[in-house]
Amino acid sequence: MELAYIPSPSRGVLYLGPVPLRGYAFCIIIGVFIAVWLGGRRWVARGGRVGTVADIAVWAVPFGLVGGRLYHVITDYQLYFSEGRDWVDAFKIWEGGLGIWGAIALGAVGAWIGCRRRGIPLPAYADAVAPGIAFAQALGRWGNWFNQELYGRSTDLPWAVEITSSADGRVPGTYHPTFLYESLWCIGVALLVIWADRRFTLGHGRAFALYVAAYCVGRFWIEYMRVDDAHHILGLRLNNWTALLVFLLAVVYIVVSAKKRPGREAVVEPGTESAAADDAKAADTKDADVEDGDKADAVDADGAKDEAEAEPTQKS
Repeated sequence: MELAYIPSPSRGVLYLGPVPLRGYAFCIIIGVFIAVWLGGRRWVARGGRVGTVADIAVWAVPFGLVGGRLYHVITDYQLYFSEGRDWVDAFKIWEGGLGIWGAIALGAVGAWIGCRRRGIPLPAYADAVAPGIAFAQALGRWGNWFNQELYGRSTDLPWAVEITSSADGRVPGTYHPTFLYESLWCIGVALLVIWADRRFTLGHGRAFALYVAAYCVGRFWIEYMRVDDAHHILGLRLNNWTALLVFLLAVVYIVVSAKKRPGREAVVEPGTESAAADDAKAADTKDADVEDGDKADAVDADGAKDEAEAEPTQKS
């Protein structure tokens, strides 16, 4: 007897009059807004202009959605092109099915186009938006909860998710909520990147690479728990191999980049060089003022000391 579990919503769409509001799409949209907002704040903190991250996101987000869908359809083609299936369903993105690997890959192409148009280095932009992407993934995973999909093995744990739908071969019951596990992991990844970026002053794409590597670690064990149909290679799910390969590439990038280009970019956006120079000049002036003040204090202290030594002599 289950004492507690996470109930699934009775339906994944709400209607605001004639307008359908789908839970899956809503989670993705809110995630995108958070990613752009946080990325914008981090970009400005690095010396960039307000609005730049949003302008480039106009390129990155559509490319990312197309890439995520393409990856899902290609790796799970049997869901759309096998006997008895309707290939038109491959375009119904609101019903679920976005592969993060394809979303990041093609989204990076869109970001590169946007960055190139503004003369901005893509690695610097990627570093700024990395934690926001992780937070967006954390929210996006709740779309799987609305669609009652991508759950793990059967369990009677108190935090199990209850699956009530029997569509597409689902068996009603309580299962590991892998969507919740991945959501929490992504929040941890975002916080890790923010901390490491401040602690080690990451630059030249290393903050983004850290996000990728940390996400892959979590995705590997979470993917291993899932029970939905997937292609297997040497006993492992295809996404497990993808996570392993991408993790290794991210780690290699961090190591090589740190050796070739240590530190962080001094200027991340054309036209902000003068502002950066003014900040540096102001900092130098402040340091000089402090140094002059210290010297003046030292002179005053020496003078007071000489006076104190002279007083006993005069009295004697």
